Amino acid sequence: MKKSCLLFAGLALSCSVFAQKNYLEESKAAKTQRMQWWHDDTFGMFIHWGLYAVPAGTYNGKDGGAEWIMETHHIPTAEYEKYAAQFNPQQFDAKKWVSIAKAAGAKYIVITSKHHDGFSMWDSKVTNYDIVDATPFKRDVIKELADACKSAGIKFGLYHSIMDWHHPNANPKQKPAQKPDFAKYREEYLKPQLAELIKKYDPAILWFDGEWISEWTEEQGKDLYNYLRALKPSLVINNRISKARGGMEGMNKYENAAGDFGTPEQEILKTNSQDYWESCMTINNNWGFVKNDQNWKSAETLINNLIDVAAKGGNYLLNVGPNAAGEIPAPSVERLGEMGVWLKQNKEAIYSTNSLENYKEGDHIRFTQGKDGKTTYAIFNKQENNEISIATIQPKKGSKTYLLGLNQPLNWTSNNGKVLVKLPAELPGKYAWVLKIQDAASKAK
Repeated sequence: MKKSCLLFAGLALSCSVFAQKNYLEESKAAKTQRMQWWHDDTFGMFIHWGLYAVPAGTYNGKDGGAEWIMETHHIPTAEYEKYAAQFNPQQFDAKKWVSIAKAAGAKYIVITSKHHDGFSMWDSKVTNYDIVDATPFKRDVIKELADACKSAGIKFGLYHSIMDWHHPNANPKQKPAQKPDFAKYREEYLKPQLAELIKKYDPAILWFDGEWISEWTEEQGKDLYNYLRALKPSLVINNRISKARGGMEGMNKYENAAGDFGTPEQEILKTNSQDYWESCMTINNNWGFVKNDQNWKSAETLINNLIDVAAKGGNYLLNVGPNAAGEIPAPSVERLGEMGVWLKQNKEAIYSTNSLENYKEGDHIRFTQGKDGKTTYAIFNKQENNEISIATIQPKKGSKTYLLGLNQPLNWTSNNGKVLVKLPAELPGKYAWVLKIQDAASKAK
């Protein structure tokens, strides 16, 4: 399975001196500085792509599985490996993918370097079970995407699975049966591959998954966290490197866990949080490409999700699942494009903003605050009679209120603790609109 781990012996040794530093003891100020770009960027694009795009959610005439299809249908390792010979995505264009992300307003991309099926989507020197050695495609998609992101000014991140159904030392179900040696897998396979990814592609984010297996412990998570931060101190790493994630809500169950941010999956936190967090969601039902999944969320829903996440102080990582040809499905591209149009008009209410204690009013108004602490954005998706009433935010007398997309200040009055803002007869854009309120104060709960 391995080509050679010797290349990484020197790298690991050279880092051993630096690994003595405990990055888990990082000061709050240092972490705030390291995480600032990530917090400010707010919106990213997730990409789940691998061999599972070939069966596309169907095996032997039965549906189910997507990126979990190997496990869902109990496909033997040797049989699953045959998908590699069929993986030849001639339509893959890294620059096109990045342009789709950029047009959507996404500021960073996170792509699967290795999912649970164990297949490496880059030219790995640790294994031949990778896209260059095992497929007719023979191209390093991770390198091409990393280069395209760098050229476009988009941050690049990598998803990596801790568990591995393919590696005999990581999967007790492998046949012929052998006693797996997880420590050997961790030290001679998992770590060397991660070191390779950092050295070759310089990711800004490492996004882990598969930490729920019994073989993985918090102690191992902390060790890996320090190992990776020693290789690149500026890395941003999610909390699934640890064991602290509390179900799909994704926030830590206990303090002092490894990882920098919580990871709610397919849901948004019920309220705001001062902790770093990122809600990851699909545009349809599945992460990986499923040819029969046409249950697409509307652009309006996706925009409202982004607004809700930003108001609660989080990030939104929205997934696409490219097909085996290397194409992002057209319905995903269409919806991402609509998000980009909305963000072009209203971006200052989403990026580089902070959450207010009173982050919402009713079901149709969300608030964010500019970094200056003086500008409040009221984002609304419903209004009546060309006016909107707000009780939570109180502008100072003489301050100005604008509707993003228009240059003229709006008329507003204050009466009985409520602010009434007169809106134009025709609102610019659609789905949701933003009032920019200068010199506003938020009322205490």
